[in-house]
Amino acid sequence: MEDPIYPERVLESDTTRTFANRVSVRSYTDEPVTDEQVDAVLQAAFRAPTSSNIQSYSVIVVRDQEALDQLAVVTSGQKHVANAPVFLAFCADLTRIDKAMRDRGGNMETNNLETGLVSSIDAALVGMSAYIAADSLGMKGVMIGAVRNNAAETAKILGLPKRVYCVFGMVLGWPDKTPKQKPRMEQDAVVHYEQYGKTIAGERLDPKVDAYDKALAAHYRSVGMTTTDDSWSHDVAKKFMPEPRENLRAELKNLGFDFR
Repeated sequence: MEDPIYPERVLESDTTRTFANRVSVRSYTDEPVTDEQVDAVLQAAFRAPTSSNIQSYSVIVVRDQEALDQLAVVTSGQKHVANAPVFLAFCADLTRIDKAMRDRGGNMETNNLETGLVSSIDAALVGMSAYIAADSLGMKGVMIGAVRNNAAETAKILGLPKRVYCVFGMVLGWPDKTPKQKPRMEQDAVVHYEQYGKTIAGERLDPKVDAYDKALAAHYRSVGMTTTDDSWSHDVAKKFMPEPRENLRAELKNLGFDFR
């Protein structure tokens, strides 16, 4: 479809279609993901935006079965982690900044919230870029935030030095079973104009959570899953009550990320 004001501007592309069709896949064929394919994905991903060009991330490519088995334990027994054709660990990494500062008489001992946030965001931008690059090549995957269930143990498995922590992991492979795509909240429930809570016409924004609860419940039931009528609200409240990963702040501080 073309923009009616600027007819030469196309509103659909291979990239937008890749995003529109994205799903998390946890079942893969036996076809290997080669080093060359991983390199191609990462080379594309490393063009992601990075704050002030600090590039405060590192990626650990994991294929060793013992390491995958250990990561599966940390991530609460996720079988697709243990069976991963390849696992990519996206890490916030302050070691290179630390070296640059130490070489010039400074240090990272006063590492603060901003530094930790910037490096975590950098890692997230690279990770999402890698995900979409892989998807565009026909691979599928799933993000693994559960590496933070035990950030210290994850760091031990991956051999991470101080000032590096794994923000999230990603399993990549060639899809075997692709699930039905989940619905998302309606766009006019999450897009605000000029100020929070206003529609493009200036009216108050309807959060539409009730409608999304029903839509998600219908989706889950359509694929044979048991759920409640208030599906999203129920699951989100359960996830965050009690507070998850209560040891995470202390673990990250020990790893050199003082989120004060």
